[in-house]
Amino acid sequence: MATELFNKVKRVFGDLATDKRVANRQELFMLPRYVSEYLASQFMEKYGDEYLPHLSKFVSKYYHEPRERDKVLSDLMQLGRLTLIEEVKVETDIELGTYRAHLQNLNIRDCMVDLNVVARNENLLMTGMWGLVSVVYSPDSAPEGMTPILIQEFIPFQCPTRDIKPFQEARDEFTFEEWLDVLINTVGLNHERYSLRQKLVFLTRLLPLIECNVNLMEFGPKQTGKTYLYRNVSYNTRIFSGGNISPATLFYNIARRTLGELALKDAIIMDEISKVKFSNPDEMIGKLADYMESGHYERGPKRAVSTASLMFMGNVKVEAGEGKYTPVEEFTYVLPEDMRKKDPEKIIDRVFGLVPGWELPKISMSALHLSRGYGIASDYFCEVLHEMRKINYSHIIDQEVELIGSYTIRDERAVKKIGEGLLKLLAPSGNVSRSELKAIMDIAVEYRNKVCDWLHILSPGEFPKKKLEYRLK
Repeated sequence: MATELFNKVKRVFGDLATDKRVANRQELFMLPRYVSEYLASQFMEKYGDEYLPHLSKFVSKYYHEPRERDKVLSDLMQLGRLTLIEEVKVETDIELGTYRAHLQNLNIRDCMVDLNVVARNENLLMTGMWGLVSVVYSPDSAPEGMTPILIQEFIPFQCPTRDIKPFQEARDEFTFEEWLDVLINTVGLNHERYSLRQKLVFLTRLLPLIECNVNLMEFGPKQTGKTYLYRNVSYNTRIFSGGNISPATLFYNIARRTLGELALKDAIIMDEISKVKFSNPDEMIGKLADYMESGHYERGPKRAVSTASLMFMGNVKVEAGEGKYTPVEEFTYVLPEDMRKKDPEKIIDRVFGLVPGWELPKISMSALHLSRGYGIASDYFCEVLHEMRKINYSHIIDQEVELIGSYTIRDERAVKKIGEGLLKLLAPSGNVSRSELKAIMDIAVEYRNKVCDWLHILSPGEFPKKKLEYRLK
């Protein structure tokens, strides 16, 4: 059955399909999944089934770990020129009328960059890109304040197309359950290890990547693939794994006059949220609540609008029973101390839905839990998720669904946004059957009901017990 699905994926997606097993190889673990998949497909095209030794040699020759930074700089000074596998991000310095390029992996900042490189790769100015970089040691031509390194050539390791039509049209070739399997394999996991319900729950993690201004929380045990997903599926995310988060980092840096991560990324992921600390709790909680409500924020002289979605993830204690886990820890105590002290209901009510991550199996053995075949190429899938954010399917929800119950404005917005995001993911062309729409709306209403139940426990006077429902027109 699985082989039939993988053959179908290859036939329908053609060059946009890739064998997910290649990215699981130990030789490539240091690279993001979309980079290793891209390289593997290129080497397979050139060398056929014997590609792996060539690819391994290529990566070992040109990739350098961050700890090798000074050795790389020393080699560059002596040889005058090097070629590296690197992630490059370019900033525009409008005051000096130039560009500053940063080699992200080795943490080498303020390099010079050839203008043709920037012109041919506009994503360098937005998200940054991985690629093969030719750098030259050029101390005589470096302006003051710049590192004497010139990026002379750049070959990107990312999909050149952003056309979402192949993705939308491919959906009609698969049944609903087959499409779920395609997406599960696309993110690198074995669809046979998940029930239909678990597949739907897992894929809701993609909502912040495909829908603008969605705020979600997920609680579950460790090793269910939470961080794995966001790190490997999209380069448009910023993951904060615990630690300190400042208003300058998230919103706007007044001293440097630079935008924070909210303005630069599609999704902000706060992982291990119980370990997150805010350097200025009063300012952070207030601004975060305001942003979650409106998509606007202000800091110092800066007023900004962003479409970035927020995902808060926490690990909860669970107990096993009847083939699934059940949380045995009150969710409020998983929130960071700053958030618990500062009116937690204020943030929780602005969370659209609660993802029951405790229902998902742990990913422990690569042979069992990682994909065994073909899915959509990760770099193309990343571009699809980003481009689908620009599409609006809210009219489908309005036309086909009637909300029943004591909905507040926040409840209504939350259910519709979750529903719209799932529509884009599971019915990307907008053609959706009643059974598929029911599966989508069941999830949307369930997730918001979990938030309502949590709010009632925290403040029963302000949030009376209620059950949100819907019906298809």
